[in-house]
Amino acid sequence: MTKEKLALEVIERLKKEYPDAGCTLDYNQAWKLLVSVRLAAQCTDARVNVVVKDLYEKYPDVNALADAPVEEIERIVKPCGLGHSKARDISACMKLLRDEHGGMVPDDFDALLKLPGVGRKSANLIMGDVFGKPAIVTDTHCIRLVNRIGLVENIKEPKKVEMALWKLVPGEEGSDFCHRLVYHGRDVCTARTKPRCDVCCLHDVCAQNGV
Repeated sequence: MTKEKLALEVIERLKKEYPDAGCTLDYNQAWKLLVSVRLAAQCTDARVNVVVKDLYEKYPDVNALADAPVEEIERIVKPCGLGHSKARDISACMKLLRDEHGGMVPDDFDALLKLPGVGRKSANLIMGDVFGKPAIVTDTHCIRLVNRIGLVENIKEPKKVEMALWKLVPGEEGSDFCHRLVYHGRDVCTARTKPRCDVCCLHDVCAQNGV
């Protein structure tokens, strides 16, 4: 089976397994997803979803958060880890949204990359989830699984994995595909324990099983 055919097979099987998979960060406005994805670095989405409630209660919009003292943002987001750098990035990002984008999150990939604390993974998440545009989000689950499955071989650098997947995954499928990899990576193809290959919907097409 070619990698192109394997990718399509994996996409279809994961669709059946996780039909309703979506972003596990809670948000109802684009700027909130920007904040949450920055906080999610080296932190669980579940914890982020709890922490941001206090942040948004005190600072309910872009302007309020842009005007907030960095020290106060840091105090609230500290449970997510790396509080100083995350607070600094969030503050600078909100100021840039306010001053250069009219308080709106830009729907241009390159413009997103210019926002403080926003890398390719975050920009792709915004493009796919907020604006419904083609996106490949190479988080740790995605990188681990596509290597195990055999869609890429011994590639761990996020950008290189992303570029490889663009050649295999139809653009309109990319965002949902990556969300489903997160679900599958948490429930079945786990990192810290032995993968549950006996209950995996991909077991007969996965390179991990010598296919």
